[in-house]
Amino acid sequence: MVDGTAMGRRERKKAATRAAILDAATALFLERGFDGVSVREIADKADVSPKTVFTHFPQKEALVFSDEDERHERLVAAVSGRPPGTTISDALKAHYLSEIAAMRSGPQRQILTLMEETPALIDYAEKMWFRHEGALAAAIAKELGLAEPNDEIRFYVRFALQIQLSAINAADPEATIDAGFRLLDEGWARYHEARGQSASG
Repeated sequence: MVDGTAMGRRERKKAATRAAILDAATALFLERGFDGVSVREIADKADVSPKTVFTHFPQKEALVFSDEDERHERLVAAVSGRPPGTTISDALKAHYLSEIAAMRSGPQRQILTLMEETPALIDYAEKMWFRHEGALAAAIAKELGLAEPNDEIRFYVRFALQIQLSAINAADPEATIDAGFRLLDEGWARYHEARGQSASG
């Protein structure tokens, strides 16, 4: 049996390798662009093999979106952990604005610029974003006391996620988000009324 100390060392080594790969990839991408860098070059700079890179990141695009799990948790928590009396739409609006502000400042600004300049990354980012659809729909269903999401919730979530994508590159993200949810909430409010619930959900 492997003791806890050995397991701890192994996990620390894996984390250090992952960090080295990310640092190498980020430096090369910002210097030469995403398409101008190969996985082998990233591996060489991180002093690992290409196979090791793919062990940690299944495809090259994943190197740009290494925080996707954290983004997933923050998105779901925005709904499930929202303050009492806050509607789901208002919670998502606040979350979107916070995320976009973070993306437009500091080191993340460079990653956003890289993404905007690379069609493959834009496509990958959109696909990754909609992978959160099921978890967000499940969280909303739970909030409403349903065993599983119905069609109304699934449509609400799909359109709500699309609003964030539209706002990322908007000159005025807040106005875009407000406009999107204003239209979306008209139908959402009627759904609540039909279910005999208040619009506070």
